[in-house]
Amino acid sequence: MHLQLNNHLKQWLIKKPCFLSLNCGMAKEATAEMNYDLYRLEKGPPQKTTVNDEDATYILRTMHYIRRMENKIAEMYRMRLINGFCHLYAGQEAVAIGCKMALKDNDNLITAYRCHAFAKLFGGSARMIMAELMGRKTGICKGKGGSMHMYAPNFYGGEGIVGGQVPIGTGLAFAHKYNGIDAVSVSLYGDGAASQGQIYEVWNMSKLWNLPAIYICENNQYAMGTQIHRHSANTKFYTRGDLIPGIKVNGMKVIDVREAVIFARDYAVRNGPIILEVDTYRYYGHSMSDPGVGYRTRDEVKSVQAEQDPILLFTKFVVDNGLKTQNEADEIRKEMYKEVDAEAELAKADPWPELSEITKEVYSKSLEQLRGKSPWEKH
Repeated sequence: MHLQLNNHLKQWLIKKPCFLSLNCGMAKEATAEMNYDLYRLEKGPPQKTTVNDEDATYILRTMHYIRRMENKIAEMYRMRLINGFCHLYAGQEAVAIGCKMALKDNDNLITAYRCHAFAKLFGGSARMIMAELMGRKTGICKGKGGSMHMYAPNFYGGEGIVGGQVPIGTGLAFAHKYNGIDAVSVSLYGDGAASQGQIYEVWNMSKLWNLPAIYICENNQYAMGTQIHRHSANTKFYTRGDLIPGIKVNGMKVIDVREAVIFARDYAVRNGPIILEVDTYRYYGHSMSDPGVGYRTRDEVKSVQAEQDPILLFTKFVVDNGLKTQNEADEIRKEMYKEVDAEAELAKADPWPELSEITKEVYSKSLEQLRGKSPWEKH
């Protein structure tokens, strides 16, 4: 297909150089600049990298998908379609997406109970996640896990115990090394969990055996509701691993996270454990029972949303660098919102699980085989 150019446009193209960030018959690319703080490292991730149109499309689609999914879940919770614990990820999307983009097929990941975004990134969908939250049989764990316990291939959950996921992730790293697999295990935890004792115990083992482990502290500033300087004597979480090196990352910029995890993965495979602290921010309260404004102001939340929002920052980057037009970015947002809304309606109509599902996948054998009867049958 040949485009017919008018004379004015032809003259403009003659006068202007053809940069990679403009569509001049070449793959569109843009240069992103990053800065990191290092601990026990002479060299860290690169300070410049390229982002292409394919990356931009994936990131925008996925960010909008996760944001809409979490906002829709909040709406469904208020309608009492969802009950129990529910921890939302809106505002922190850059961490999950940047991390997933940097990992390879054999790598695995485990996180805390704020896990919906990771469940989606490792193969779930909004319908599966929402159905899980409503206890439906089409849920990602057949309606048995709820908000805090979701799993997918190479994604080991959602862990309800504060900091309890970090020993499990370390065990997975040990398995990689023991089995000679070229892979890393990523364990994410929050700033509130950073002072849990089991984390320091497994850091010691991880460094002693030089396990291929990446530890990521998602510092969203408030733990359950206590600002970091009030609960931690050392608020530089990336330095708290003693002999384990660390990197501080801007967790509101998806490319910064991606490049940091790429660097950390290579380091962990060759040298052993490494810690990343990603500064981020959650828009909702700690859980749906927390309004989120008793320990911070509404103005603070609005200020972050207006100036540091990860979707806003990345959209500005791709538009300013010619990877997308503003209209194209807006169309991606509308498309993702429409897709998530449709999946939400499907999830609402999905059936409940059968009563016989209660005891399945609890024991290695079925309850009938173990006990000769079922609790839902009269004898």
